[in-house]
Amino acid sequence: MEKKGFFHSLPFKLLLALAIGIVVGLALNASDGAPFSMAVLNVLVCVKYIVGQFISFCVPLIIIGFIAPSITRLGKNASRMLLVALTIAYVSSIGAALFATVSGYSILPHLAISSEVDGLKEIPSPVFALDIPQIMPVMSALFFSVLVGLAAAWNKSTYITNILEEFQNVVLSIVTKFVIPVLPILIGTTFCTLAYEGTITKQLPIFLAIIVIVMIGHYIWLALLYGLAGAYSGRNPLNVLENYGPAYMTAVGTMSSAATLSVALQCAKKSEPTLRDDMVSFGIPLFANIHLCGSVMTETFFVMAVSKILYGTFPPVSKMIIFCLLLGVFAIGAPGVPGGTVMASLGLIISVLGFDDNGTALMLTIFALQDSFGTACNVTGDGALTLMLTGYAEKHGIKENSDGVKLPNEEVAV
Repeated sequence: MEKKGFFHSLPFKLLLALAIGIVVGLALNASDGAPFSMAVLNVLVCVKYIVGQFISFCVPLIIIGFIAPSITRLGKNASRMLLVALTIAYVSSIGAALFATVSGYSILPHLAISSEVDGLKEIPSPVFALDIPQIMPVMSALFFSVLVGLAAAWNKSTYITNILEEFQNVVLSIVTKFVIPVLPILIGTTFCTLAYEGTITKQLPIFLAIIVIVMIGHYIWLALLYGLAGAYSGRNPLNVLENYGPAYMTAVGTMSSAATLSVALQCAKKSEPTLRDDMVSFGIPLFANIHLCGSVMTETFFVMAVSKILYGTFPPVSKMIIFCLLLGVFAIGAPGVPGGTVMASLGLIISVLGFDDNGTALMLTIFALQDSFGTACNVTGDGALTLMLTGYAEKHGIKENSDGVKLPNEEVAV
C-alpha cells in the first residue's frame, strides 16, 4: 500500500488552501477597486458558489448511502449483545454532544467572539450561478433512509439490502473521489472571501482557542467513560487505558477509525483478562464504526462557535437538543474515514441549525484541522465500551466463546 506523507494528507491540503485563501483575500482587500482585483474576486465567488452547490447536492446522497445500509445491517444481525453495544455507543455519543452543548453555553460567551459586521466589505454576487438542486430535501432523505432501512430489515429483503450496500459503496466513492478533493477549493475560496470582508483577521485566534478547549473536553469525556466502565464491570479500567497509547497515536496519524482498527485490536487484546477475548473480537470492530464520541463532541462545540461567529447568536437550546439526539444517529451511520462524521451530518447542520455555505465551509475546515484528535478519542473510548460489554456479559452469565459471542439460542459470529 502506498504510504502518503503529511504533505499529501488532507489536513495539509486544507491548511494550505486556508493560508492561500487568506493571503489572496487580504491582497484583494488591499487593492480593492482595481479592475484586475475585482475580476479575480468575481471568479473566486463563482467557483465558491458552484462548489458549494455541488456539495449541497451530495448531502442527501450521503445521508441515504450511510444511514439506510447501517439500519439494514443492524436488523439482519440483531442480537442481545449487539443491541447493548448499539445502546451504549449511542448514549456515549449523545452524552458527549450534550456535554459539549452545556460547555458551549458556559464557555463560549466568555471568549472574545465578535460578530460585528461594521466596516466589512460587501462580497459581490456570483456573475455566473450554476444551480444544482438536490434530488430531495435533507429531512426527506433522512426519513427515507430510516423507513427504507427498517422496512428492508423487517422483511429480510436481501435484494434491497444488497442494493443499499452497493449504493453505500458508490456514495463513499463520490465522497472520497469528488467531495473530499474539492474541499480545499471550497475552504480556500471561503477564507478568501472572509479575508476580503475583514472577518478572518478578527476570528482566526478564536478558532485556535476553540480547538484547544475541545481537546481538553475529549480527555474529560474519556476519563468519565473509563470511570463508569470500571465501576460497572468491577475491573480496573487503567489496565485497559494503559495499553491504548499505540492506538491513540495511530489514530492521530491516520484520522481514520477503520485504518486504526488492527492496532486497536492489538491494544485491546493486551488488556486481557480485564477485557474478555470474545468481547474484544466482537466489540472493537463494531465500535470502530458506530462509536464516535470524540467527533460528535467536536462537531457540537464547533457548530455553536461558528453560529456565534457568522450569525451573531448561539442556536436555541431546543434546536441544539434536537441536533444532539439526531447527531448520535448520524454518527452510527458515518464511515470510519477522515471527516466521516461531519460529512454524514451536513444535512443536520443545514436543516436543523440553518447554516449556509459559509457556515458549512467553516465547519468542514476547523473540524478537519483537529479530526486527528477526535478520531483518537473515538478509538480510545472503544476500550471503555468494550469493558462495559465485558461487565454485561459477566453479570448476565454469557459464557465466553472464542469464536464469537454466545447467546441463548443464537450466536453472533465474528
